[in-house]
Amino acid sequence: MVTLTDTAVATLERVLAGSGAAARGLRIAVADGGCAGLKYQMGLESQAADGDAVLEFGAVTVFIDAASQPHLTGVVVDFVEGVEGSGFRFDNPNATGSCGCGKSFSTGSCSTPPQGAAGGCGSHAH
Repeated sequence: MVTLTDTAVATLERVLAGSGAAARGLRIAVADGGCAGLKYQMGLESQAADGDAVLEFGAVTVFIDAASQPHLTGVVVDFVEGVEGSGFRFDNPNATGSCGCGKSFSTGSCSTPPQGAAGGCGSHAH
């Protein structure tokens, strides 16, 4: 489903270690929004929810809700540092388009809106 690079795992291990006992892992989700229709969301999470895929990468646990799973199949998440800033980068083979800033994407199918989507895939809500 999702793969984290060694750099992403090391970064997340540091973040989780500094977050205290409440955060047990990272939630990765896809939501409606952004210039291209869909956007990635990431946040620290204390436990899995019903229907979540739970992936283990060493000391890092990743939670992915059922609605986001089809959009994240085959995705590689990396952490990059450069002169333009640092952050997580998603290499998504399912993306058929993206906005210029690379923060949102679109896929060929919008038949099932992501969980919590308002207006459905591609509403271009910002």
